[in-house]
Parts: sequence; C-alpha cells; structure tokens
Amino acid sequence: MANSAYDVLGASRKRFLNWQFRTILVSMIGYAIYYFVRKNFSLAMPGLTAQYGISNTDFGIVIGIGSLVYGFSRFINGFVVDRCSARAVMAIGLLLCALSNFAFGCGYNISAWLVGADPTASQATPDLINMLVLVMAVTIVLNQAFQGVGYPPCARLLPCWIHPSELATKMSIWNTSHSIGAAAAVVVCGYIMGSMGQDLSNNPDVINTIATNLKLDPSSAEGMNKIMQYAQHWGAWKWCFWLPAGFAVLGAVWIYFGLRDDPRSVGLPELPGTNTGKSDQAKPTSSSRSAFLRVMVWTNRWIWTLCVANVFVYVMRMGILDWGPKFLTEARGMTIEDAAWSVAAFEIFAIIGTIFAGWATDHIFKGKAHRMCFICMVAASLFMSIFIFLPGLPMIISILALAMAGFFIYGPQALIGIASANQATKEASATANGLAGIFGYVGSFLSAIGVGIVADHWGWNVVFYLIIGIGILGAITFITMWAAPRDGYARSQKFYSSKQS
Repeated sequence: MANSAYDVLGASRKRFLNWQFRTILVSMIGYAIYYFVRKNFSLAMPGLTAQYGISNTDFGIVIGIGSLVYGFSRFINGFVVDRCSARAVMAIGLLLCALSNFAFGCGYNISAWLVGADPTASQATPDLINMLVLVMAVTIVLNQAFQGVGYPPCARLLPCWIHPSELATKMSIWNTSHSIGAAAAVVVCGYIMGSMGQDLSNNPDVINTIATNLKLDPSSAEGMNKIMQYAQHWGAWKWCFWLPAGFAVLGAVWIYFGLRDDPRSVGLPELPGTNTGKSDQAKPTSSSRSAFLRVMVWTNRWIWTLCVANVFVYVMRMGILDWGPKFLTEARGMTIEDAAWSVAAFEIFAIIGTIFAGWATDHIFKGKAHRMCFICMVAASLFMSIFIFLPGLPMIISILALAMAGFFIYGPQALIGIASANQATKEASATANGLAGIFGYVGSFLSAIGVGIVADHWGWNVVFYLIIGIGILGAITFITMWAAPRDGYARSQKFYSSKQS
C-alpha cells in the first residue's frame, strides 16, 4: 500500500515508517509469545486426562473461569494502558505469565506437598488429584489474568503509529501473532507430548491407570496403541509449560527494550489524519476525559454492536482452538501428534485468512471492517458444516475444511479489535478494546463450560452443531451495522468542538 498518508511528515517520514515497522514487528513477536504460554494448556490436557483422569467438565470449568478473568483483566488494563507506559505494562505481563507457567509445570509436586503424598509414586491418590485440579485452576486463572495485560498495550500503540486508511491491513498482519503463537505452541507441545517424559510402558499399574482414565480396552490393538502413546511419555505435560515459560522470559526483555509508547517519545510528530481535537483544548481535564469516553465508547452504538458480535466470534473460535486436540483424538481417532498438526494447520490457514480479511477490508470495503466480518462468519459456518456433517470425507479433506474454518473465523477476531480502535479513535482504543474483550471472553467462558458439559453428556457432534448455530447468529449481528462509518474521528472532533464553543 502506498504511504501517501505519511508524505506530510516531510523529512521525518522515513524515520517514522522505520519506527512503525519496528513497533509492529516487536509487538507482534511479543504477543505471539503471550499465546505460546497460553495455548500450551490445550496440548497438555489429553496427557493430564490420561495420567490423572481429569474430566472434560473439570477442564471446561477451569478454562471458562480463566476466560472470564482474562476478559475483565483486558478491560481493566485498557484503562491502565491509556494512562501508563504501554511497553512496560506489556513486558511485566509476559514475565508474570512465565512465572505462572513455571508454577503449573510444578503443580503436581506442589499438590503432593500440600496433601502430604509421595510425588514419585506411579499412581496418584484421589486427594492428590483433587488438589492438582485446584492448583491447576489457580495457576491457569492467574495466567489468564496476566494474559489480559498483553493486548491492551498493542491496541494503544498501533493506532498511534498506523494511519486509519491502512490500519486494517497492517493490524491484520499484526494479528497473525495470535495464530503464530498458537501454532508454535501446538507444534512444539505436540512434539513434547510425543517425545519427552518417562517411559513407563512396562509398568502394569500405569497401563491400567491410563486404560481406566481414558476408558480404553487394553486387550484390543487400537486401545493398547493409544495407551502406549501416553505410557511411553509419562509426565511429558510438565515440559509443555516449562519450555514455553523460558521463551516468555526472553520475550519480556525483547518487548521492554524494543518498543516505545508513541511517536512523540522518540521526537517524531503526531500521526497525520488522527487528530481527535484533543490537542486543540488548552487544558484537558479528567471530566473532559470521562465525557470523551462516554461519547466515544459508552454511548457509541457501534462499539456495543461489536461487543455483542465478539461473543459469537469467541464461542466459535475458542470452541475449535481450545478443544480441537481432544475432539480429534477422542472422536476422530487421531494420535496426539497428528491432532497437533491438524490444529496447527487451522492456525496456519488462520494467518493467511487474517491478512486477507485486513486487505479486503481496506481495498474492497474501504476500511469498513464490519462488512468483511459478516462475510467471514457466513463462510466459517459453511466450512464447519462441511467438517461436521460430512465425516465420511477423506481425512485430508476434513482437515482442509477445518483449516478453511480457521481461515475465516480469525478475520472477525482481528477485525473487531481494528473496528473498535477506529470507532473509538486512538485516544480511547485500549478502553474500547478492553470492553470488547470482556464480551469476547464471556463467549470464551460459555464455550469452555458448554463444550465440556455437552461433550461429556451428548458427544462431540452436538458440540459442533451448536458452534455452527453460533456462527450464524454472529453473521446476523454484523449485518445490523452494515451502514456504520469507517471510524469515529469525525465524531471525536465534533465532541471537542462542542467543548470549545
């Protein structure tokens, strides 16, 4: 895309664009690492079930509560970041995520210490397993609280460096950090689950434990093959947390030294075309700030429509991403490594789809992200229908259908943040994204709780019937804002003009 929007910067143009590229790259890698210490839990879940018999319902409750905590954390940190150093907040959040992942990896030993059990025993007592579920819940919820520190700084930084005319394209490229981090997590953790851990395949107690926990028949060849996958890699799940945590520590350093908060912090002028009218006020006050948020966020119908739509987007997205490995291993008979690669394909297609959605928003829909979101939700529902209603298709075709669902569902996930930032303007982008985040993770909570309970009681197919229905509701919500403007800068200038008069 041509950079004519930056020509008015004159001699500062080249330096501004260099800093823009640096900001996108550093924050993109940094946020990908956030996902690396977040989506590792999905790959550890099958191993935790095999080893300790933890149910889908238990996992669902933990994931659901964590999702709500994450949503509220994003919302609260949206206020914090609009007033503090974005790079410092983002770096500290990632460091805390690393610490919580280290703690989770040590969760079994911590639980054994708390109940006075022997952590080296091949079989865990019921008291120890119950304590492990509690420790798991605490560490996952803490990790989700710290994860909520990751996105608001980026929602604050990027609109300061990218012009609204190309925000969808460039921020969609940035949004692939979700998929890069998640794909890296599932590939690395899939490898860990299939290659690390202790080989206890000759221990009859371990064989019996796995068979009981997974409800498998060890007398059948298929059942024994599945049992051996876990018996040969006993305890591998711990490394799914320890290794990503090490990367997260390095990522925190990368973020802190690589980012700057806005153009003015490096001696550059304000981004052209993003004047909210705030600079025309002689003495902005806290009451003026509150009134601005009321007009641009709290009473902005387009922000609230995006929030409601985000519920549906997250139910669909997280239902597939969080539960994909368990569904593919339990309902489609895949090995954990093949399931990991299948979910990675979903994420890789999501990367391409996210970039395409951003490009199409700017070039086809003239920056009106909500229109592209409608197209994406319809297409995602269609490909999920192919995946579920035609199970007899060759496996490669089924996985391709799942991957194409990822191609389209990540478009709205990225574009809602972009549309919120544009509608609220750069002065309130973090707050608007925080609000949308709460709704998104209400959807994630409903997905986690609902999937766990429905899968245990009615089976995996019913889970995905519901997910398809949610996708259709999302499409209906997006079409109600078809006439919305591209951004809220005219609304913002009108607000500040009224304050001056």
